[in-house]
Amino acid sequence: MSSRARLADIAVKAGVSEATVSRVLNGKPGVADETRQAVLTALDVLGFERPTRLRRRSAGLIGLVMPELINPIFPAFAQVIESALSQRGFTPVLCTQSPSGATEEEYVEMLLERGVSGIIFVSGLHADTGADHGRYQSLVDRNLPVVFVNGWLPGVEAPFVSSDEHAAMELAVSHLVALGHRRIGFASGPERFIVVQRKLAGYRTAMKAQLGLTDADLGDLVQLSMFGVEGGHAAAQRLLDVGVSAVVCGSDMMALGVIRAARQRGLTVPGDFSVVGYDDAPMMEFTDPPMTTVRQPVQAMGLAAVQSLLEEVRGHATPHTEFLFRPELVVRNTTGPHRPTQN
Repeated sequence: MSSRARLADIAVKAGVSEATVSRVLNGKPGVADETRQAVLTALDVLGFERPTRLRRRSAGLIGLVMPELINPIFPAFAQVIESALSQRGFTPVLCTQSPSGATEEEYVEMLLERGVSGIIFVSGLHADTGADHGRYQSLVDRNLPVVFVNGWLPGVEAPFVSSDEHAAMELAVSHLVALGHRRIGFASGPERFIVVQRKLAGYRTAMKAQLGLTDADLGDLVQLSMFGVEGGHAAAQRLLDVGVSAVVCGSDMMALGVIRAARQRGLTVPGDFSVVGYDDAPMMEFTDPPMTTVRQPVQAMGLAAVQSLLEEVRGHATPHTEFLFRPELVVRNTTGPHRPTQN
């Protein structure tokens, strides 16, 4: 399309002359603010790109670093955080890791080169006790605002936003015990992750308090594998071998793997076998059967992370502590009464 045709289209849409459109696009004076805005709106509606000097000015770039997007809980966090940042005038930059892609450290370097105003880490290496955490302290030392979601680093002066995993497992175990289950297994990812350590502690506490079990009794009821469907399937194979009637999982993806393993052995869910997930990731209410799970308060956690970060960006002091959000048990159809014949 010729520039003359484009001017004509914008002029018609905005209800002004082509000369006025030209003055706005070239940044010339003598145009009322209301008229200028009408021309810019027409430009956007017609799909034309604004000249660089007329583009909306961002309050700053904010990095959002996540481990991956395969587990739907991470896109859920990304959507809440990115939307909240955009509404406040900031431009989110999403950085997701993959086996063949950039590492978290490389992403951080790229973000620093682009002059980001702050970074939000969701389930990053800060949650891995085996990782080098010096990188986070160096960010704090250079006064870059950072916030961490789901993970805790004692000594790092920054806000932390977490779901109370200990309480989550107590909710899950209580639900299964109320249904008559006694041989309740626990399947989660590697123990080096703080979130797994907390879930395991919550599971152990609940099993001891509610069923009077000892650490020795719990030995073969705990199976730590890899996060994901395959990890859940592998853990379930071993738990089924020791006669559990129900399993509490560290994630919904693992729970799907547990259900698959149970069905391969001819068990029905929830008739013969009960499964509780964790996260309440999008679509879990539409699985077959719909998943009983413990819901992370993603909306509240995402907003808290953004608010804490932007307070830091604006130079206001925020509590450098961990904000724990209580999860919620969502009972659907993967849990049912224990059948004694299965033991």
